[in-house]
Amino acid sequence: MDLAEMRETYGLGELLESQVDRDPVVQFQVWLEQAREAGLAEPNAMVVATADADGRPSARTVLLKRVDERGLVFYTNQQSRKAEDLAANPQCALVFPWHAMERQVRVEGTVSKLPTEEVDEYFASRPRGSQLGAWASQQSQPVASREELDLQYASYERQWPEGTEISTPYFWGGYLVEPRAFEFWQGRTGRLHDRLAYRRTSSSESWELVRLQP
Repeated sequence: MDLAEMRETYGLGELLESQVDRDPVVQFQVWLEQAREAGLAEPNAMVVATADADGRPSARTVLLKRVDERGLVFYTNQQSRKAEDLAANPQCALVFPWHAMERQVRVEGTVSKLPTEEVDEYFASRPRGSQLGAWASQQSQPVASREELDLQYASYERQWPEGTEISTPYFWGGYLVEPRAFEFWQGRTGRLHDRLAYRRTSSSESWELVRLQP
């Protein structure tokens, strides 16, 4: 495999200042809906990058579950590595890699935990299998075998038979990413890609839009 020869020629679209909303959250919602309409697999999948107290970074893919004027929301086991990182350093970066559309969105922001009532409401809406899986998995912790994991799952199936309400795990919760920066990227020919970045102004109530060189 010759990685040096692996390249694509971009040219599906353009991204001009006159085409975008002045509010990056609105612009993100527009692009997310376009990605969904285009049939992209899991367009709400995003890379979440964190760093621990010593600055060691880590990244993983999770699913965006809500976006509104407050910010972007995801849920996870709060005993996972990402949760430990966010407890020590409540800053993160998100990446939405919509390769098929030659687009990418980056978000940077500050993270806070969602209130219990919001977490419970969302957990209750999850499929039963996902609810049981949340209980069965001690996320990021070693496990002796796949069989042991399956046995843990089966034990919770017996604890909550079909038709019974499954409570939210005490170690499971949600996070709100309050954005301070967005960057929208559109591939262009000759690697002269369009990059439009939004940054919070000093008042933190409005956004400044700037073009970045590719």
